[in-house]
Amino acid sequence: MAQGLLLPLVAQATPVFSRQTSMQCVSCHAGGQFPELTPFGRTFKLTGYTLGQRVGVPLAVMGVASVSSTRDTTSEQQSVDFAKDAVALFQTGSVLFGGKITDKVGLFGQITYENYASQDPDSLHWKGHSHADNIDLRYATQWSGGGQDWVSGVSLNNNPSVSDIWNTAPAWIQYVPTGFGFTGPAAAPMVAQLGQQAVGLSAYTMWNNTVYAELSGYHTPQGAFKLLTRGNDLEARLKGVAPYARLTLSHAWGEHNAMVGVFGMNANIYQDPVSGGPTTAYRDRGIDAQYQYLTDVHTATGQVSYIREAIRGGDQTGVTSNATDTLRQLRVKGSYVYRAGVGASLTWFNTSGSADSTLYPGSQDDGNGNAAPIALAGSIANRPDTRGWIPELFWIPEQHVRFGAQYFKFNRYNGASTNYDGTGRNAKGNDTLFIYLWASH
Repeated sequence: MAQGLLLPLVAQATPVFSRQTSMQCVSCHAGGQFPELTPFGRTFKLTGYTLGQRVGVPLAVMGVASVSSTRDTTSEQQSVDFAKDAVALFQTGSVLFGGKITDKVGLFGQITYENYASQDPDSLHWKGHSHADNIDLRYATQWSGGGQDWVSGVSLNNNPSVSDIWNTAPAWIQYVPTGFGFTGPAAAPMVAQLGQQAVGLSAYTMWNNTVYAELSGYHTPQGAFKLLTRGNDLEARLKGVAPYARLTLSHAWGEHNAMVGVFGMNANIYQDPVSGGPTTAYRDRGIDAQYQYLTDVHTATGQVSYIREAIRGGDQTGVTSNATDTLRQLRVKGSYVYRAGVGASLTWFNTSGSADSTLYPGSQDDGNGNAAPIALAGSIANRPDTRGWIPELFWIPEQHVRFGAQYFKFNRYNGASTNYDGTGRNAKGNDTLFIYLWASH
């Protein structure tokens, strides 16, 4: 596998909620396009997943089958770098649980098994792995008076912004599964990397269905809270508490609704996740917006998210070459669904940042004291600059089944359009077709 990660479908379209509310999925999800929420879906989440009646067995199952094919599979280690390319496979399986616990307490939980979590480079055998996926345990309350309506609550969760009600938040804007191959930029802001790496407590409130505010604090879990992470393979270890803040302004009129918001997170990450020691500071600041048009026949959504990250590691830290680096991520997406059955989307993404030979190396020691290019993942420009398009077509024949096809088209990768890794590989060689089947019951 060259660079892509095997990630499960981030989903809240669980049949548990449908059975609890006695409603179709389209009531909560725009055009049935999970997990994009409608105004009712946002209210359901804000009120702690407590609307409706408790179900007898609050469990559901979900599976993802997929096939992905990369345009250029030229490699000295093809069985490792492009493992399972163009091979249909069962990718992940999940157990979904939660729903109403009391009138004010509810839960969304997911445990995922990754069938091809890792590959032994020598034997080429695959090993599966189970872990906690997105977890969101909530207490929520509502009150009104003097013409004012409030919904407030707290959330215990394991992913910064997973508690958000808008799909432009980092945890939600890329919501379909990814498979083998090149399915996104290699560099990403820290706020988008801490999913299942940290546990936090979020306090939130919504005023008059207009102003939403959230303040959270995240920490590397200890003891029993480790059950809410990916296990012992944590890639990031936080020093102290990482604060996260969110503020949005929204308005609904007729079939339309729109939002504009800001968010930010400060995180200090140990450079050695095992022994601790020096840290690198990540300061993420973002702005986002969303528009929806919802009818029984037509559903249209427009989204934009921009994140700027300042990275301060200091000189000679071993993590960065510069005292200060920046990373910028812009995503723009439009989607359309007809009668909650067939749809299409188009995403444009652009990741750029400072040149840094430590963060984005182009060469490594070949074992003989010589510098050798890093094939596939290296950057001879020492830059993360990656941009391209993601067109998608999907079909929802039944509310718990979805067929989808995406094409990841790269115009630039790791700082260049041609010969970006120093071995002659071009950005377009990473173009990847990804086809998936999602189903739940």
